[in-house]
Amino acid sequence: MDRRAGDHAGGAGRLGPLRAPAAHARPGGPRPERDVARDGDRPAVLALDGVRLLPPVPRPPSFRDFYAFEQHVRTARGHRGLEMVAEWYEFPVFYFSNAAAMVGHGAAVAMPPDTAELDFELEIAAVIGRGGRDLDPADAESAIAGYCVLNDWSARDLQRAEMKVGLGPAKGKDFATGLGPWLVTPDELADRRAGKGYDLAMVARRNGAEISRGNWRDLHWSFGEMLARASRGVDLHPGDVIGSGTVGTGCILELRPERAGGWLRPGDVLELEVEGLGVLAATVARAAGEE
Repeated sequence: MDRRAGDHAGGAGRLGPLRAPAAHARPGGPRPERDVARDGDRPAVLALDGVRLLPPVPRPPSFRDFYAFEQHVRTARGHRGLEMVAEWYEFPVFYFSNAAAMVGHGAAVAMPPDTAELDFELEIAAVIGRGGRDLDPADAESAIAGYCVLNDWSARDLQRAEMKVGLGPAKGKDFATGLGPWLVTPDELADRRAGKGYDLAMVARRNGAEISRGNWRDLHWSFGEMLARASRGVDLHPGDVIGSGTVGTGCILELRPERAGGWLRPGDVLELEVEGLGVLAATVARAAGEE
């Protein structure tokens, strides 16, 4: 299993494979491991609580987020008085989001300007390890380097207004995407395979209290099917991030704010956990310029 992270609290450095509760750091910046071995250097061992975990892919070439859990789609549309559309069952759909706005485990995420309805979305991310085009759904998952937890931060009031135009989310989604805490290789999950995903619980906690629970196995569209759709007529590249979409009950919009403690507020601590992938935590901060 290869779990990798970024920076450490004492300064720039390269963190090697993580073996909780410690990480092995290579001081002096990025160097191939063969060079470290050749010159006799030894990795330092750092406690995880003494490092800052960057996103496993801090600046992916692209970020596509799908809409692959039927329960979430059906419930979210139902709240707006909408039926399911037949096309959702014909092919997996996605939108592009801001690949430059990735944040890692433990990040402070500021309230975006002009929103009073900040929400989270509990998802899984797949990171592409081998590029390709026109992938076959049956074996496309072999292109995946690993999985991690994804939080598709959402400003619902901004999103709601934008989507009336019919072009999809923009400022309602582009301010932050949580990714982490590390990358877990598919072989580590193989014995939990179930349906089109894995039998792994997905849990959201707000200020220590559980507010949501779902399961990866409930995917309607597999990651293989998502990758096949994404690669149709175009190239996927190593480092591209593919989001699953929100698991059923995995956001305040679906739970309803009156039953979930309201929309997120400054000071809230959010923990999103996917069994086998770890916990991705974040704290909501005040908007820039606010006291």
